[in-house]
Amino acid sequence: MIEKEVFKQVINYVLVVALFIVAFFIIKPIFYSIIYGILLAYIFYPVYKFVRSQVKSEILSAIIVCVGILVILVSLIVIIFTSLLNQLIDFYLSLQQINVGKIIAAQLPTFLSRPEISSTIVSSVNDSLAKLIAGFVTALGNIVLNIPDLILQFFVFAFVFFFCLKDGERSIEYFKSLSPMKKETQHKFFKHFEDITKSVIIGEIIVGLVQGLVAGIGYFAFGVPNALLLTIITALLSILPIIGPWLIWIPVDLYLFLVGRDVAAFGLLIYGLFFVNWIDNIIRPMILSRRTELNQVIALVGMIGGLYVFGFVGLILGPLVLGYVLLVLELYRKQNIDENLIFKKVDG
Repeated sequence: MIEKEVFKQVINYVLVVALFIVAFFIIKPIFYSIIYGILLAYIFYPVYKFVRSQVKSEILSAIIVCVGILVILVSLIVIIFTSLLNQLIDFYLSLQQINVGKIIAAQLPTFLSRPEISSTIVSSVNDSLAKLIAGFVTALGNIVLNIPDLILQFFVFAFVFFFCLKDGERSIEYFKSLSPMKKETQHKFFKHFEDITKSVIIGEIIVGLVQGLVAGIGYFAFGVPNALLLTIITALLSILPIIGPWLIWIPVDLYLFLVGRDVAAFGLLIYGLFFVNWIDNIIRPMILSRRTELNQVIALVGMIGGLYVFGFVGLILGPLVLGYVLLVLELYRKQNIDENLIFKKVDG
């Protein structure tokens, strides 16, 4: 009888694990859309609570906030994407009309200006630019081909955003009820999660604005045309993870080089590498460390490692996982783990 009961338990566990594996593969293609929907709902949940206090209807409040935020978000994406696309097309056409290799060869020092050396350099540069242009055209083609998939991902994102606004509090309570942790540990964990999430979001906004401002100073200092517009676009793109300010200042730097403003191009290159880019690595860990009491090294390692493993959501999940490991270790240090102070007692 005992062996029969053990066999039944093993079968039950295997079925549960199998169901979770199947569920993982079902969710995997839309995982990031789900996470982004949850994060956006978390960011705008205070707005939803305010609207709900005025409208008195959960569904209507969620619809108002969801539609309003998505319209603003889509409008910003369209404006930024259109502006970037126009700049990239202009840049693409300019490259076709200019022999960049010869321009570079003309700037080479005397000992590299011998015909056999300079011709090799010109050929290499032109080949690299041809590959760059081909990659650009391929990327545009992939975007067009992936439009149906992007629409589907956006639908999932909007759907999750709406229901997380409407049922967010009930969902949190449900997951809390499933947690094996004791209430004290559970409270610390959820507070830790909330602090890290808020810090990452606030950090993204602050870093984006500061990077945009610093990049703008460089644009004005080196006489870049349309400096104010480029500053605003750089700030908006800097708020978006992964994309960052380089998508603006590097093409601007190439433009300065192509029009013969070598000193300004070199100055902006150094300025961008050592001032604009490094702000991200300095300010964000400081914000995360100060608001969550995480060590700056742990915060930075968690964010970079999480970015490699999970993509953008790793900026939150990386520090969260490392922070939770440190939390468990701290609880273990302060209290005897044998007294079952971290996890609930299981009857039987």
